[in-house]
Amino acid sequence: MQSGAFPHLEHNKEIRESVRALCSKFPAEYWDQHDRDHEYAADFVKAFADGGFLGILIPEEYGGGGGTIAEFCAALEEVAASGGALNACSSVHVPLLCVPSILAFGTEEQRRTLLPEVAAGRLLITFGVTEPDAGTDTTRISLAATPRDGGWMLNGTKVWNSGAPYAQKVLLLARTSQPAPGGRKGDGLTLFVTDLDRPTLEMQPIPKIGRNAFGSSELFFNDHAVGPEDVVGEVGHGFYHLLHSLHAERLYLAAVAMGIGRWCLRAATRYAAERVVFDRPIGKNQAVQHPLAADYLQLLAAGQVLQSAIEACLQQGPGAIGPIANAAKYLTSEAAWKTADDAMQTFGGYSFAREYHIGRHWTEVRLQRIAPVNNQMVLNYIAERVLGLPRSY
Repeated sequence: MQSGAFPHLEHNKEIRESVRALCSKFPAEYWDQHDRDHEYAADFVKAFADGGFLGILIPEEYGGGGGTIAEFCAALEEVAASGGALNACSSVHVPLLCVPSILAFGTEEQRRTLLPEVAAGRLLITFGVTEPDAGTDTTRISLAATPRDGGWMLNGTKVWNSGAPYAQKVLLLARTSQPAPGGRKGDGLTLFVTDLDRPTLEMQPIPKIGRNAFGSSELFFNDHAVGPEDVVGEVGHGFYHLLHSLHAERLYLAAVAMGIGRWCLRAATRYAAERVVFDRPIGKNQAVQHPLAADYLQLLAAGQVLQSAIEACLQQGPGAIGPIANAAKYLTSEAAWKTADDAMQTFGGYSFAREYHIGRHWTEVRLQRIAPVNNQMVLNYIAERVLGLPRSY
């Protein structure tokens, strides 16, 4: 593929080159083995942290690099494009999901205690938002925080806690009160950060069809005590504090999708040029050329929207970029998924051979159309917030 094929790669070139150099020590075969063995890539995470990349988003006063979301997204995209795909990226972006909310709303004690450990790779804080009976409707979560002894007692369940098997803490959303009549549905929800290694918390691993180098679990809280020092932000306003992290997460995942899409396009075009059938490279056939050319154009456009979203975040902050952040997530995940699927078709039967790594990328990027928010909900959001259409749900 020609140099300059994706203009957005001209941004943060030094970080991209450094991350590529680091990832060259962890090739696609490394990630295939960890995925097959359901093994956490602890040595990769340590190398990423030692290189300063895990602390990019954390201010220097809290042990980080004092960088921006633009630099972290560039790093994530290159991790994905290296062949690590979602397994690799999850292992280094999930610990940072808590950072925007803690920086904006946490106490100084929380920032000084937690953030240096996150930056150093010694602390993984999983995200505890989704529940079995609430799904995408976050305001309907039922994990209850009942006042007791000057604090709260948590009872209920969280599901799809990515990285929980290796985490020490969880940042979770719980209901401390019901909204007032006529009030906003998100009122009465509170953010807490609490330890996972407690007898009042049970963890159940979730068997999955992919992304198995980064496990997910269901968490069961049974009279789990938390104190005032565990509250992040203002009691009853946790849902709105959480938006800082959720909008940033849209950009992280968009960068990951771009990286996966680039890897799949590169692999497919190389194979199409080299694979000879009927005495000619299959890349001479328009039935092979046209889908890949269209994939490139979709990735090109998605990359430009992602860059616009990143620039908006730098100017306005993560709490104010809902429409463009959701647009970037939707466009990159759809473009990357289509590219991965066309790569499967280009490789034909060999796409099911693990040695080519196409199937792993195909499976992992398919997840990005579903999580952390499914693309149908993104379309609902755009229809309501941008087009002004009535709420459909």
